[in-house]
Formats: sequence, C-alpha cells, structure tokens
Amino acid sequence: MAPPTTTDAPVDEEKLDELVGMAVNELGAAYYASLIVIGDKLGLYEALADGGPFLPVELAERTDTVEPYVNEWLAAGAAGGYITYDPETGRYSLTPEQAALLADEDSPAFLVGGFQGLIGYQKTLSKIEADFRTGDGVGWHEQDEDVCHGTERFYRPGYETNLVDEWIPALDGIETRLRDGARVADVGCGHGASTIVMAEAYPNSEFVAIDYHDHSVEVARERAEEAGVADRIRFEVATAKEYNGTDYDLVMMFDAYHDMGDPVGVASYVRETLVGDGAWMVVEPFANDRIEDNLNPVGRAFYCASTMACVPNSLDQGGDPVLGAQGGEARLREVITEGGFTRFRRATETPFNLVLEAKP
Repeated sequence: MAPPTTTDAPVDEEKLDELVGMAVNELGAAYYASLIVIGDKLGLYEALADGGPFLPVELAERTDTVEPYVNEWLAAGAAGGYITYDPETGRYSLTPEQAALLADEDSPAFLVGGFQGLIGYQKTLSKIEADFRTGDGVGWHEQDEDVCHGTERFYRPGYETNLVDEWIPALDGIETRLRDGARVADVGCGHGASTIVMAEAYPNSEFVAIDYHDHSVEVARERAEEAGVADRIRFEVATAKEYNGTDYDLVMMFDAYHDMGDPVGVASYVRETLVGDGAWMVVEPFANDRIEDNLNPVGRAFYCASTMACVPNSLDQGGDPVLGAQGGEARLREVITEGGFTRFRRATETPFNLVLEAKP
C-alpha cells in the first residue's frame, strides 16, 4: 500500500497556526520592504535620525511630504520594530541602532540597499517566471537600475569596513606589494565601490575597473571622480574573459564570480592575466557547502537574490555550470582549480562574505 500523500495526512492545527503566524509576519515584512525604499528615497529616515522625535505632521513638514501618508508609514515602521513610537507624546524617533540600519550609509549595518535591490528585482518578475520554463536568463544589464544601485549600497559598507583592514592583510604578501605599487584588476566592478576603497588606501598602485555593463562603468567613473581617485583608476568595458592586461599582481572579484556563465573559463583567463606569483581574491556571499547548513536568515536572503538575479545572469551567459550565490567553498574550489589554479584557500570571512585566495 502506498504511503499517504501530504494532502491525505491530517492537519496538525498547532503547527498550522504557527505557519500562518509566520506567513502573516512575512506578509507584513514584504509590504514594509517597499516602504523602506520609499522612506529612503524621500529622506524620511534621515530626517528622523537628524531631528526626531516628530509628530507625523512635523515629519511631513520637514520632508515636504503629506501627513496622511507619513502617519501610516510611521505606524507601519513602529509595528515592525524599525521605528520607535512614544504613546505618551505621539511622537516617532529612531534609536541609534535603527538609525545605523536605515539612515547611516557609512554604517556597516546599513541594509537599505538590499531592500532597494529587492524592489528592483520585482520589475523583472514576469520575465523570471517565464524563464523558469524556458531556461533563458536575464542579464545584469537588463535589470532595473534599482538593482544595480541597491547592490552597490548593500555591499559597499562591508567593503569600506573590511577590505583594507581585514581582507587584504589576510592575503599572502599582497598588502606590501599594494603599498609599494602593484597592478590590480577589479573584474565585475559594478559601480566601483571596491575599486575606490582600494585606490584610496594604496595610492602607489594602479587599478583597472572592469565590467561588461557599460552604464555601470560610467557610474563607477563618476564615483571615482567624486572621490578624487580617478587618476589612479583606468576604466574598461569588458567581460571577465576579455579584459586587457597580462601582468596583474592582483585580480579581484567582489560578489560577482558566481554570476558568470562560464566560471571555469573565467578562472582560466584570470590565471593567464596574473604575474607568476600573483593572486586572485574572490569575495563571495557567505555559504556553507551543504544546503541544510545554509537554511538560516543569511542563506535565505542570498538564495532569494540568487533566484532573481544571479542565476538569471549566469543563464543569460550560457550557465555552464550555474553556481548560484550559495555555491560554497568546496564548489568554488572545484571550478577554480579546474581553471588551472593549484593553490586555493579561505583567507578570511564575515557573516556576509567568504574571502578566498587562489594562486597559480
């Protein structure tokens, strides 16, 4: 006799109640993601951080917005724990911790960019749905601009906090070479956040910022000019298997390698472009090797983003193989060594990133 199907099994009412409660919480969180982006773009969080506590009408006046919208927006934030409400005065404010998360772009805890990217992903939802059946992809160049800007804002605080102080020193002998003057390629640079951090820290080194998306390269060039380091960075529109140069001391890829359609081919090309004792730093979203070890809040966020952006981009480029944002160290080791590297190690890590070093 065949075992009963899921629909034949009796419903455990207590477990159902727990699941419904979780889903209601998720529904509120999904709605609030849009309100985070609205609050960010209208300067509502910034105003709360700089001048609160406010009555809704006061915040509306300060931000040139309309009180009925602001009233509901504030209450939604307070219900979710993102904004603090004082029932005695009717005023709203941000705690220092809430401000670090929502209003301070220099804080390593600033996560608004992730929500901005999420809203951008929704604009390709129908295309992704169709691609589930066809196996087609969506390139980064086809995503809404909020995806690119949100991704930059999500990762940049981590780069500014960790890259120079923690990640570079964890590499074998690279820090000294950068100080003395090295040639560095930042492949898949996006809006150039990582390149700019490096150029500011190592003025004797020469940097090339490379991305296949021409608009992202334009933005990166503007960012470098604003930061005063454009004279230290050359910009190039090229893929990870076509960029120029064969004598780099360091090639860097930040949260980009898993998006590429031919990761083995990319590894092989990177090896060809390094000097004999050069290094390839591959910074990837943090992941364990087994799925069951990634079933946690960080893994969940990366699996979702991978479904909407990383896997689609890989498939758009051929997808052989498709790594996804939660590939894990063992899988990355496999494809990178298949590309010709003989030395591979985890240099360091954060809750959001694996920092890997490969050498010829």
